[in-house]
Amino acid sequence: MVMLARCLALDSELSNPRIVLVTDRDDLDRQLGNTFAACGLNPKRATSGRHLLDLVAVQKAGIITTLVHKFDKAMKVRKHQDDSADIFVLVDESHRTQFGSFSARMRQMFPKACYIGFTGTPLMKEEKNNFVKFGGLIEPHYPIGQAVEDGAVVPLLYEGRLVEMVQNEAAIDLWFERHTKGLTREQKADLKRKYARAEMLNKTEQVVYMRAYDISEHYRQAWQGTGFKAQLVAPSKAVALRYQAFLDELGTVSSEVVISGPDMREGYEETDEEPTDEVVKFWQKMMARYGDEEEYNKQIINQFKFGDEPEILIVVSKLLTGFDAPRNTVIYLCKELREHTLLQAIARVNRLYENKEYGYVVDYVGLLGELDHALTMYGALDGFDEDDLAGTLTSIHEEIAKLPQRYSDLWDLFKTVKSSCDEEAYEQLLADDSLRDEFYVRLREYSKTLAIALSSEKFVIETDDEQMERYKAELTRFHKLRASVKLRYAEAIDYRDYEPKIKKLLDTHIQVNEAIQLNEPVNIFDEHSFNVVKEDQGVYATKTPAARADAIAHATKKVITEKMDEDPAFYAKFSKLIQDAIDEFRDKMISGQEYLLNVVSLRHKVVTRQHDDVPDELAGNDDVLAYFGVTLPILGKEFEEEAVGLARAVQKILQPFVSMVQFWDNEDAKKQAINAIDDYLFDDLGLNLGTDQMDEIIEKVMRVAENRTAQ
Repeated sequence: MVMLARCLALDSELSNPRIVLVTDRDDLDRQLGNTFAACGLNPKRATSGRHLLDLVAVQKAGIITTLVHKFDKAMKVRKHQDDSADIFVLVDESHRTQFGSFSARMRQMFPKACYIGFTGTPLMKEEKNNFVKFGGLIEPHYPIGQAVEDGAVVPLLYEGRLVEMVQNEAAIDLWFERHTKGLTREQKADLKRKYARAEMLNKTEQVVYMRAYDISEHYRQAWQGTGFKAQLVAPSKAVALRYQAFLDELGTVSSEVVISGPDMREGYEETDEEPTDEVVKFWQKMMARYGDEEEYNKQIINQFKFGDEPEILIVVSKLLTGFDAPRNTVIYLCKELREHTLLQAIARVNRLYENKEYGYVVDYVGLLGELDHALTMYGALDGFDEDDLAGTLTSIHEEIAKLPQRYSDLWDLFKTVKSSCDEEAYEQLLADDSLRDEFYVRLREYSKTLAIALSSEKFVIETDDEQMERYKAELTRFHKLRASVKLRYAEAIDYRDYEPKIKKLLDTHIQVNEAIQLNEPVNIFDEHSFNVVKEDQGVYATKTPAARADAIAHATKKVITEKMDEDPAFYAKFSKLIQDAIDEFRDKMISGQEYLLNVVSLRHKVVTRQHDDVPDELAGNDDVLAYFGVTLPILGKEFEEEAVGLARAVQKILQPFVSMVQFWDNEDAKKQAINAIDDYLFDDLGLNLGTDQMDEIIEKVMRVAENRTAQ
């Protein structure tokens, strides 16, 4: 909508376009106005019908945002009609607002305007068809599958779960006869048909309790502690409160209920669903606590979006459309939904969020069966185009079916290792950077697929116990291997890789004695940590000499790489020596013990900055040694004495400059320093240097100085 509005505003063929942005909810109106403002456009927000009339008729504002019902109120103030053809009315959520009197008033006010509707869930029934209302579909349209492919939303995994219902038919029949005395046979039959319907069964006490228990356990095992949240959709307000009561009684997960006031009849489907005492009491309690409905909604929604609790938000009809909470990852459907309402509801969990791979739709009422056929085969989604629905939902079992292959792919990396128990051989194989990266990718895929599988009731029930334990044990083993090689080869631990969902999987399904502990990379300047020559001390104390040597060598290489620009001559020499030691061991030219002794010695020289072949008079002055190291190769070894003088002069020249606050951001000060070095090279060095040589010296000493002093 923003992009279209911008294009219209900039179109040279439109002399004075005016744009009206229409929504049907106050929060969407605010959100839309804020989005336009953030993109550099300045919409005027209609606060009332009278204000809308003023913006349209008097101010003739360029961009207006309004709620659709304000047109009716405006026309009651004054019958205003604007016949301009340069008015563009952009209608958000157009499937909800275009079939009643409010939209008729809008079209009465702007009879010649261009109307463009936006929706992710169009209606296509004969009596209610968005495309007919707006004059056809604008191509190319943007189906859900394309949005998933583009990374605009996450894909959705669907699982149908069943709570077994065992009825005591004799007791029910006796109760029914006692309570229907006086009714005709036809009335009794009608009543029986009504109470046999699925939506009535969905509200029975035992069913609600068992679903609450299943939801509590499902969330606890798969999601609790990960930062991801869930919604539970209940069939009525009274049942929503019952779900919360049972979840509170179970005490595993935290929940809150968000409903509208009991007089608004939200979610009522049957004539006997008048507000219950429990609903009225709940509403009075919320109003006493929060003051009004707006504050009640605002505080609980903000807690859900940004706080640790509630973990599950229980709703009936509110917050199923337009509710944007990226952390919301699971939706538990305990209410029958249809058509665009169903699509809108499941889209609550497809928003992007860090480390969120999928949204999960858990269906307790059999809305979509097992997805064995195209979604359009199901009555719940009648009237939608099959191509547009492609990619909306994927059965969780399709993803779980990938588990054996991902398990095999992971093991395939180690097929050259002769003994499956040889952990040292595994670690040495992963010395290759590209192979190690591939290992991380395959382990991540295996971990995520196993996490999905273990959240599935069907997988847990149908998988052989021995196979299940094998999957879990290998997950533990490979995560330990991952932690070991990251430490051995001095990789920084990226905790975004060790995402909350994987940590949750390990914590929930792996025994305590198998827990994974990732360590921060060890500091090579810590003598205690690197006291590794003795097998009972320091880093990798229980590992082989080669493993301890690799830990030292790669940690030292990492430090050398990080510090290279501070003293290129010194660190480049030791980088080569470390790599030579690694290569000699890989080529089996030295033993693991020789490799260990060699890298321990090299690490000590790096830590203590031992220079082997520099003039004695520079010993102990690291800054001068760094300048000497980069200038000697340019001057030539035969001019060592001049290089010593130059290094000392550079330190003296730069010292007052580099002590200045924000010197490296001060271009004038840097030019003064460069000119001073240039003057020394030209007037005082005593060598006939070319311009290119002087420029190279200045560039290198300035870079070294910046890397040694810049914060």
